[in-house]
Amino acid sequence: MQEFGNEEYAKLVKRLAPSSPVVKDCAKAFVSGGMICALGQALLEFWKAVGLAGKDAATAVSVTLIFVGALLTGIGVFDRIAKHAGAGTLVPITGFANSVAAPALEFKTEGFVAGTAVKMFTIAGPVIVFGLAASVVYGIVLAIIGAI
Repeated sequence: MQEFGNEEYAKLVKRLAPSSPVVKDCAKAFVSGGMICALGQALLEFWKAVGLAGKDAATAVSVTLIFVGALLTGIGVFDRIAKHAGAGTLVPITGFANSVAAPALEFKTEGFVAGTAVKMFTIAGPVIVFGLAASVVYGIVLAIIGAI
C-alpha cells in the first residue's frame, strides 16, 4: 500500500474530485430560497386576510411551512426538490422540518418508539435543546432585570 504525504494527498484529491459549478449552485439556491420566502410572505398575507392578527398570522405561517416541509419529506418530494434547489431548501424553517422528519422516516422500520420517536431528533435535537436552554437563561436574566 502506497503512503501519501499531505501534499501528494491534496494533489490526488484535487485531480479526482469533480469540479463544482459554484455560480450555478449559488444561483439555484438564491432562486429556490427566494421562492420559499415568497411563499412564506404569500401565506402571511393569506392568514392576515383570513382575519388573524400580525403575530398570530406569523405563527400560522411558521406552522404551515413546517407542516408542508414535513409532509413533502414524508411523501418523498422534498428530497427531489432539494436535489435541484440545493442549499435554497435550507431556508431555516423548511430545512428544520426536513431535518426532523427525514431521520424519523429512515428508522420507522425499527418501530414507533425505538425508531421513529427516538431518531426524529437525531439532527434537530441539539438545536431544540440549546434553544430551550437559552430561552430559560434569557427568561431568568429578564426576570432579574425586571425585578431590579
